Amino acid sequence: MKIVAIVARILLGLMFFVFGLNGFLHFIPAPPVLGLAGQFAGALVQSHYIYLVSGTQVIAGVLLLADQFVPLALALLAPVLVNILVFHLTMQPSGLPPGLFATILWFILAWRFRASFAPLGVRKPTLH
Repeated sequence: MKIVAIVARILLGLMFFVFGLNGFLHFIPAPPVLGLAGQFAGALVQSHYIYLVSGTQVIAGVLLLADQFVPLALALLAPVLVNILVFHLTMQPSGLPPGLFATILWFILAWRFRASFAPLGVRKPTLH
């Protein structure tokens, strides 16, 4: 399981580092997106909200690739992945497979680091 987690960490880190950088540098050409999906993507770009999302992806990708603060990187990527999945489920189903793949990688890592997330499930935590 350790090797699977390492491969998952590196693949997920590369995915988010590269696609996060693309949000700033635009080195991967994007096909035109039409309809509601295009309007949504346009709003992200015009409002500059895409820079927050892309910056989060770059930071989390670097943390995963460096094998540092992995639980933090996973926590940063969780809402990004939810938005990727919801976007593709509701507006552009053709792009769903990469999002599902990233989510599977995320769950592999979340399971590996589940002890780091255990305190989040405590109903009444003890304050020190």
